[in-house]
Amino acid sequence: MNYILDGFIRAFQLIISLDSELYQVISLSVGVAFLSTLIISLICIPLGLKLGLKNFKGDVIFARVIFSLMGVPSVVVGLLIAILLSRNSLLGFLELLYTPTAIIIAQSFLIFPLCLSLTYTLSRSKARKINRVGKILGGNWIDRMFLILSELKEELLIIIITCFSRAITEVGAVMIVGGNLKGSTRVMTTSISMLNSMGDYSTGIAFGIILVIITFTINNFIYVHKVEGDL
Repeated sequence: MNYILDGFIRAFQLIISLDSELYQVISLSVGVAFLSTLIISLICIPLGLKLGLKNFKGDVIFARVIFSLMGVPSVVVGLLIAILLSRNSLLGFLELLYTPTAIIIAQSFLIFPLCLSLTYTLSRSKARKINRVGKILGGNWIDRMFLILSELKEELLIIIITCFSRAITEVGAVMIVGGNLKGSTRVMTTSISMLNSMGDYSTGIAFGIILVIITFTINNFIYVHKVEGDL
């Protein structure tokens, strides 16, 4: 069990030594997760709010499908994206496979149903009431949208951070489409998987600790600004 203690020591040494490889991996991990979350949030939050405010034919089936898509294994998503981006495929000419862009695409597809379903549910449970109040007050469609966004900003922030946490901790799809190439597509999760297969548990634990610190910090931010704010 000494390798667990060694992992903590190794993590501390890597952080304070400003190891260039470590911070390159961390920056890529955070960067691709941020971009995929930003892209999907800009698409799914307006779409989810709009769909949730209306009753439309097939809304029950839509809700079931989008929630079911949340359970699709990440390796399946990664495999489909890899096939789509392979040289012999329709998009092969773009040469995106084994690039950070491929990772962003894979993460985006993974968090798409999560972001859309959570926003859709929030819209049906809370945004509809806010929208009715806006109508009573005589607000037009734009006024009501600003009112909804203002009233639900904390809940929407939680959805965004939840999606970011899902993206940054993904490994299966990222490994398939990124290839875990040193200096190019190696992120923290794929580094941990590689180090484990190599038997380098101390460094793997060090990366794991750093990843936990990042996700803990993000989720603690939610708790401080939402839970304690409501007390």
